[in-house]
Amino acid sequence: MSIDQLADQIEQAMSLAPQGPSDAPGPALPPQLAMGRNMTADEILKDLNKSPLFMTELEDNDDIAALQALAYEGTPLENAADFKERGNECFKVRGYRDAEEFYGKGIAILFVEERKRARGEITKDPETGVPDSEEEIQKQKEMLEAMYVNRAACHLEMQNYRSCWTDCAAAIRLNPRNVKAYYRSGKALLAVDRIEEADDVCARGLALEPENKALRSVADGIIKRAKTLDELKRKAAEREAKKQRRALLLKTALAARGIRMRTTEQPPEMEDAKVALVPNEDDPSSELAFPTVLLYPLHLESDFIKAFQETHTLEDHLGYVFPLPWDKEGSYTVSGVTCYVETKEGGLIKMGKKVPLLKVLSGGKVEVVDEVVRIFVLPTSKAEGWVKEFKEKKAAEKGERS
Repeated sequence: MSIDQLADQIEQAMSLAPQGPSDAPGPALPPQLAMGRNMTADEILKDLNKSPLFMTELEDNDDIAALQALAYEGTPLENAADFKERGNECFKVRGYRDAEEFYGKGIAILFVEERKRARGEITKDPETGVPDSEEEIQKQKEMLEAMYVNRAACHLEMQNYRSCWTDCAAAIRLNPRNVKAYYRSGKALLAVDRIEEADDVCARGLALEPENKALRSVADGIIKRAKTLDELKRKAAEREAKKQRRALLLKTALAARGIRMRTTEQPPEMEDAKVALVPNEDDPSSELAFPTVLLYPLHLESDFIKAFQETHTLEDHLGYVFPLPWDKEGSYTVSGVTCYVETKEGGLIKMGKKVPLLKVLSGGKVEVVDEVVRIFVLPTSKAEGWVKEFKEKKAAEKGERS
């Protein structure tokens, strides 16, 4: 969006600064508000340097170094003031990205001057060569501080939260009593749930202006969000504790029954199907239930039973699974099939249709792989031939491995 287009959208003034006293009682912030309200600027700055948010020093920047080579007409202060004015005009019509760029150019000009002075150089008027007066230097610092805060406002609107509190930190290094910087950095930190830092920043601002409405609003938001996050953490901890308790109960139940379990490197995706205690996962007296696959190897078909309980028999499930829609010859009936499960060593155990699942799985011969019980179902007339073929195949596989 161009600046000319933005000019048609006059909507919002530059009055972003939190203003005005309030008679309402302040929020009960955490202990940070206990800090002294009558500290000097030097004392505040010294205290700020203890906070990770404000510890960073001004860093050299390649873009800023490149700007040194640009020839602007007028003094650094005049050029920066021009960029600030352009930024303000864009901000008024919500052109936050354009405003951020203009403020950035003004900041770059004055930052170069600040860096020169930090190196012990004397800054001069580019036209007259006269060294900058103390008044000129102070005006430059005030202008730089204002543009940092203004650019922070742009970042806040564009949800560039890290850039926002970084600019605020730069402004606070120039003036530890800049309440706007505390307010905007507090909002940015709150937006990304950095609650302790947001509380620290907000408390520092309120120590300077206890009745500042905007800061107190942020303080209220911090308290509410902290409560919400605490509640979320509490619920997450409860869920994790329940998960661990259920896992322990399940492990104990499996061990007590002598059921072996094994997980492969690539277990199948079964959504919510799993080995579990039913009907209540939190009750150790509940029965174990296993996801089970009925395999029909002669026809390459299968059926899935989500919960085959330990006391259930094959008859309990085959009764509703049969007749099979693809069994055109009617070979698969409850009385006409023979069923097998594979042993841990690769053999087969015949599974009686009236035998509870627990009897088959307990004892350690059968292994439940990837939480799924696999049962081979064959027409009795063809079972013997399939078993022979199965054993020959397993023997060949063992020979290849040896």
